[in-house]
Amino acid sequence: MPKTADIAELSRLIGQEIGVSDWITVDQARIDSFAHATDDHQFIHVDPEAAAPSPFGGTIAHGFLTLSLLSAMSYQVMPEVRGAAMGVNYGLNRVRFISPVKSGARIRGRFVLVDVSETKPGEITFKLNVTVEIEGQEKPALVAEWINRRYLDGAS
Repeated sequence: MPKTADIAELSRLIGQEIGVSDWITVDQARIDSFAHATDDHQFIHVDPEAAAPSPFGGTIAHGFLTLSLLSAMSYQVMPEVRGAAMGVNYGLNRVRFISPVKSGARIRGRFVLVDVSETKPGEITFKLNVTVEIEGQEKPALVAEWINRRYLDGAS
């Protein structure tokens, strides 16, 4: 995958896998930090003893924690758009949490470029299909259609 690309080069990649991120460990400390940041302290996330008899056998990551790691994963695989001054997360069209991420598991993102367009002069919009895989598991943690924007230097 190129490190940088313009819209024409990116358009040729539509339908292709852009890349696969490195593995990220989702340990209990990360889960606890996310619980603190979001005030979501449900026992299934933060209390290993109470979560042990659950169907998961222990604590699991918040679905939104897994989703929030898409940004870090995408930085590893997405080419920079030549001339872009900044990029923003524009949102998601679809998200499904397929399998729980158990504390201590490793996850990675697999990114497929679905669409790229110049929404208006100087504004590039990407649609990506993202699958977050769990190491050693057949079913993914989540699947999503994610939208990102890049704004070119001098765009109004």
